[in-house]
Amino acid sequence: MKTMYDKNYMSIAVAVLMRKFIARNNFCAMLKRPDPHSAADHSATISVNNVNINTIHMKNKFFSLLVIAILTLGNQVCKSQNTQTDDPYLWLEEVESEKSLEWVKAKNAISERVLTTNTLFETLRSKYVKEFNDKDKLIYPEMVGEFVYNLWQDEKNERGLWRRMSKTDFLNKKTNWESVIDLDELSKKESKKWVLQKAEWLAPDNKICLVYLSDGGKDENEIREFNAETKEFVKGGFLFKESKGGASWIDNNNVLVYRNFGEGTLTTSGYSRKVKLLKRGTSLENAKVIFETDTSSVEAAGYSIFSMNKQHVFVSNAKTFYDTELYYLSGEKLEKIDYPRDAVIIGFHKNEIILSLQSDWIVSEKNYKAGSLVSFDLNKNIKRNLDIKTIYEPNAKSSFVSMSTSKDFVTINIMENVQNKLISYKLENNKWISKVVEAPQFGSIWLIASTNQSNDYFFTYSNFITPPTLYHANETKIELTKKMKDVFNSGNLEVQQNTAISKDGTSIPYFFVHKKGIALNGTNPTIIDAYGGFNVSVQPDYTMTVGIGWLEQGGVYVLANIRGGGEFGPSWHQAAMKEKRQNAYDDFFAVSQDLIDKKITSPKYLGAFGWSNGGLLMGVVFTQRPDLYNAVVVGAPLLDMRRYSKLLAGASWMGEYGDPDIPEEWEYIKKYSPYHNISKNKKYPEVFFVTSTKDDRVHPGHARKMAAKMIDMGHPLVYHETIEGGHGAASTNEQMAYMFAEIYSYFNMKLKKNPLNFKLAIFN
Repeated sequence: MKTMYDKNYMSIAVAVLMRKFIARNNFCAMLKRPDPHSAADHSATISVNNVNINTIHMKNKFFSLLVIAILTLGNQVCKSQNTQTDDPYLWLEEVESEKSLEWVKAKNAISERVLTTNTLFETLRSKYVKEFNDKDKLIYPEMVGEFVYNLWQDEKNERGLWRRMSKTDFLNKKTNWESVIDLDELSKKESKKWVLQKAEWLAPDNKICLVYLSDGGKDENEIREFNAETKEFVKGGFLFKESKGGASWIDNNNVLVYRNFGEGTLTTSGYSRKVKLLKRGTSLENAKVIFETDTSSVEAAGYSIFSMNKQHVFVSNAKTFYDTELYYLSGEKLEKIDYPRDAVIIGFHKNEIILSLQSDWIVSEKNYKAGSLVSFDLNKNIKRNLDIKTIYEPNAKSSFVSMSTSKDFVTINIMENVQNKLISYKLENNKWISKVVEAPQFGSIWLIASTNQSNDYFFTYSNFITPPTLYHANETKIELTKKMKDVFNSGNLEVQQNTAISKDGTSIPYFFVHKKGIALNGTNPTIIDAYGGFNVSVQPDYTMTVGIGWLEQGGVYVLANIRGGGEFGPSWHQAAMKEKRQNAYDDFFAVSQDLIDKKITSPKYLGAFGWSNGGLLMGVVFTQRPDLYNAVVVGAPLLDMRRYSKLLAGASWMGEYGDPDIPEEWEYIKKYSPYHNISKNKKYPEVFFVTSTKDDRVHPGHARKMAAKMIDMGHPLVYHETIEGGHGAASTNEQMAYMFAEIYSYFNMKLKKNPLNFKLAIFN
């Protein structure tokens, strides 16, 4: 549920959502918990946004990341054992019923009439389309053996062209891309709207893979075996029909499968509860069940990774979003791994499992502190010999972000006061030896691609006003591969980092970008962006959509690092979990008030933006403090917190929010649940809801019901629901351009001198 970022960064943001998509050579992405977030899922090996991630930020995306969201229940309404019968808008949860879609079409027509019939909308839409389709845009690689793969989208390849070239040619800036799968041709042939999610490769030859396809950008996928040499789907090969879940290689003739196998095979979160071992030529119905969890768990899943000339196979049992058991498959026997179940497994290197600790781990009277990176030898662990090695230990102002694994070393990405830094670590004589990577400073770094079959890796660097640059690195050198061009005028902009004091006295850092020489008169149009959940960090990235739609229009952009995120380690996240959730909202209000006190802006000119968990944040923002804001974009939101755990993957997030069916937990949830705190007698900003019919992660019923309830109370608003696009609410460049043009037209109309009267548009 990461904040929505621009087209080139949607998968890097985690969104980040986390997250959001699955790195082939990064163990952290394999042992994921289902991610509520990010349209921007950092764990995607392949993304529809020309971003191929080997490790998630994810955290951003990573902990997008984690990131982790493998796939939810499709477009069906989950059944509640205690369905509310007193909710007059419950029918809007019927995602594709004729009545619901008629309502959606009517509200979409209003948003089109209000937001698209102005010159600014078409100016923004055209410029977004141009930049998204730019032939010279930055290419984000995925490394597979000696090849670099990339999914390319432009006006000709709307759904995308999955292509490749040799790594040598890519580094030499050649253009001889070789087509592998044409998603547009495949979609036309099969009458689908295919989106390429990712590919699971069989190493070390990397000749065949399992290709994940999504119809319309949903989390659900269809998996097909693909031969990269013949560039054809394997006739009679492995094939798994549309479902949430996945499959991983054991060897050429065997795979682990975790999916919807029929009635009774899903958890209450809508994820798989069984893992099967399927032999080639055997029916899925007759495949052997090697692990089964109960329905109250989040998900049972199977993953594999090729390392040190061996395929290592694991099974995970996510009891909750933050409590996962791990098993190692030896033959057909599962060996349980001893480690703190709230730790996040982020890598596997030279038989070492690498953990990010979320709480202190005391072993033999030695305390390994929360936030640290540690590792242990897999074989010794199975024999109950805990040989723990510390890799990285943060301080009060630093935290781990992500990691990539290479043949002879690992590279970790840390954040110091919300600025990134890379450090490589090599295992020598049973100790991790560190070396600082001479990467650019004072900005955001994303580890993009690596492989345990070589020592090459790629990363990007950017900041608010510096376009992203792709770097290639190995043990001995770093070289600039390509720098993205400036797509908006940033020469007259400057960036500052300030702090606000929250209600309980905690200092909350935030960045703000503005024109040089800004007048402190309280009239500067300003947008605050935040996320505040699931240990997901937000970082100072170069964001094309913000630059074109807002900064070039004279606006001020603010990124708030509120609690609930991972900017300062596990404690920063845990300070806004469950009964402490209000802390995140108070942090956001504190940043807003600080901007007002400094006369940067005032409520008339102040707007807010959030996506997914950030969409919940926005719902709370305008219901608790409507006096502070004049425009709020509520994207892919959770809003009905009484029923969230009954809808799609909602039950998997109870570790973050709490269980509304437990009376004492509902007591604190109901205090902020936007759907239950809207009032007919209050005046609210004219909010803009954005969601997608095909969002099978966060149910579109949240936005639909909230909008319907507010309209019936007489509150003006605008509503936009894309028919496809999944959690990101867009699958193609055209859809993305249209959506962001609407969003920034709305902000410009509302926060400039002559705001549009949306009430007339809604009720005439």
